[in-house]
Amino acid sequence: MTTPLLCKIAFLALVVGWYAIRIPHKRRARRTPVASSHWDLRENILLSISATGIGLIPTIYCLFGFARIGERATNPGLVALGILVAALSLWMFDKSHRGLGREWSFSLELRDGHRLKTDGVYAWVRHPMYSAFWLWALAQAILLPNWIAGLSGLVGFGCLYFFRVPREEQMMQERFGDEWLAYAAVTPRVVPWKALTAKR
Repeated sequence: MTTPLLCKIAFLALVVGWYAIRIPHKRRARRTPVASSHWDLRENILLSISATGIGLIPTIYCLFGFARIGERATNPGLVALGILVAALSLWMFDKSHRGLGREWSFSLELRDGHRLKTDGVYAWVRHPMYSAFWLWALAQAILLPNWIAGLSGLVGFGCLYFFRVPREEQMMQERFGDEWLAYAAVTPRVVPWKALTAKR
């Protein structure tokens, strides 16, 4: 098996793992009614851009290639690093879904009885699902030996992240008030700086 083929298989395994984690949680969350929603045209556009960057473009590349346009070199070390980052992404993705349970939502929504999560991975970062997607985009950039397919995840998800998070945090502040402000003041957004720098 060639190294580029292994890269593509590893990325497609990341996609399969993502679906395997999300689908059961999506089904469970549907049973809890939505109390408030900010899902609008802007949100649909951002989700489409993100899905194109981390899903559509790299999957087309893996299955059909880009006629050698944008190809770059790779090596077994990069494959191993990419697989490690992808595994960390799936782990964080699973933990963030489990932490939210039935309160998880695909978009900017709060469900009935929604509580502010501050334990588990939510004690490390206040947006662990976004942490998982940043790790996905990084794994994609490392694994795929093509500049277009590799970097499209960082661009696509980056658009969603930077334009959505301020609205999401405003929604959380309106819902939880001082409780959210106190939590946000001591908990990083996506990188667990305190956990990484804590003295052992």
